[in-house]
Amino acid sequence: MSKLAETQLGTHRDVFVLATLDTKGHEAAFVRDLLAGYGVGVQLVDVGCLHPPAVRGNVDRQEVFAAVGEDAAKLAEAGDRGAAVSAAARGAAAWIAQAHARDTVAGVLALGGSAGTTIGSAAMRALPVGIPKLLVSTLASGQVRHYVGDKDVLMLNSIADISGLNRLTREVLGEAARAMAGMVLFEKGAAAEESRPLVTATMFGVTTACVEAAKTVLEAAGYEVLVFHATGSGGQAMESLVREGLVEGVLDITTTELADELVGGVLSAGPQRLTAAAECGVPQVVSVGATDMVNFHGLGSVPDRFRERTFYEHNPNVTLMRTTHAECAAIGAEIARKLSAAKGPVSVLLPSQGVSALDRQGQPFDDPAARQALFAALRAGGPELDIRELDAHINDPAFARALAERLVELMHAHASQP
Repeated sequence: MSKLAETQLGTHRDVFVLATLDTKGHEAAFVRDLLAGYGVGVQLVDVGCLHPPAVRGNVDRQEVFAAVGEDAAKLAEAGDRGAAVSAAARGAAAWIAQAHARDTVAGVLALGGSAGTTIGSAAMRALPVGIPKLLVSTLASGQVRHYVGDKDVLMLNSIADISGLNRLTREVLGEAARAMAGMVLFEKGAAAEESRPLVTATMFGVTTACVEAAKTVLEAAGYEVLVFHATGSGGQAMESLVREGLVEGVLDITTTELADELVGGVLSAGPQRLTAAAECGVPQVVSVGATDMVNFHGLGSVPDRFRERTFYEHNPNVTLMRTTHAECAAIGAEIARKLSAAKGPVSVLLPSQGVSALDRQGQPFDDPAARQALFAALRAGGPELDIRELDAHINDPAFARALAERLVELMHAHASQP
C-alpha cells in the first residue's frame, strides 16, 4: 500500500512540525496548513518556553519538557535562554523517540534559527534512518555536521531569517512543505524491500581498490554491502546502523578516523569509533587502512606544532600528514584495546606491504618501520585476538579477497550458533 493510500485511510502516523511557537508560531502554522492541504496527517509541536505561544499547537510544550523531567513554566520563570534551549532539545529528542516507539511518526519537520535548529536536529537524530527529516534553518549554509550527525537529515537554507511571513519565507517554507509531503506520500519503491543480509564497509580514496574488490566478493556471496566514506561522519553513521541491529557483519577496512581522533585531525569519528560491532556482538573483520595519515584542510590549516612533518597535498582543500612511529603504535594499541572487548567474532588482517595507496614502495608515505610499529602494538595489546599478517599491499586483489572471505566465514559460523 502506498503512503498516499495509508494517509487517505486514516493512518495514525503524522508529520510532526517542531517549532518554538512563541517566536515561530505563525510560520510553523503556515507549514502545518500546507501539509494538511496536501493530505498529510500533521501535528504542531510547541518546543518553545520563555514566552506564551503565538498559536496553539497540537502538542503542548509541557508535554515535551516533561519527557525529560523538566518543567516548562519553571524554566520560563528562570529566564535562562541557554538552559531552556538545552532542556527543549533533550525533551524533543526523548518525546519524538517515544512517539516513534508508538509507531506514530511519519516524518519530522522543524524550523528556526540557532535555537530551533538545535532543538529540531536533536529530535531528528533520535530517529532511525528512513524516517523523513527536514530542517529549515538559518544555519544550513554553514558547518552543519554537529546538527546532522549520523542521520539522514535534509537541511534547507531559509536564506532570510524566519521572522514573519513574506514573499521569501512563504516560498522557502512552501518548498519545505512540498518536500516533506513528497517524502511521506510517495512509495519508497522496490529498494525498500531488499532482503539480502547487510554488511557494512569503510573506504577512503586511498583504499578504494581494496574495498571495491572485497565488495564484489561479498555481493557474489549473497550480501548487500553499504560502503561508508571514513570522513568522521561516515564512521559515525556506520556505527549507528550497527547499534540499530541492521547489520550482519562489518568489514572495517579503513580505520583512519582513529588516527584523526588520536592525533588531532579534522576527520575524527569520535572516541566511540570501532566499538559498536564489538559491543553488539556483530562479526567483524578489521584492517588498518589509511592509518598512515591524519587529515587537515588546506595546508594553511595545519597547526604550527606539525609544521616539520611529512605532508601530501591531496588537493587544495585536503592535506594529509604522515603518522609517526609513535602515533602508529598508539593507533595499534587503541585498535587492540577496543577489539579485545568484542562480544562477537573478530579477525584482524594486516597488509605488510602498505596500508594505503600512499604507503607503498616508492610512494611518499612508504615507511616499513612505521607499519611494524603499528602491527607490533596491535599484537601486544591484543594477544588473544586473531591477527593475520599477509605479504600483500592493502589494495592488492588477494588481500581484498582474504578480507571478504574471512568475514563470510565469521558470519556463517556466527549464524550457526544456537
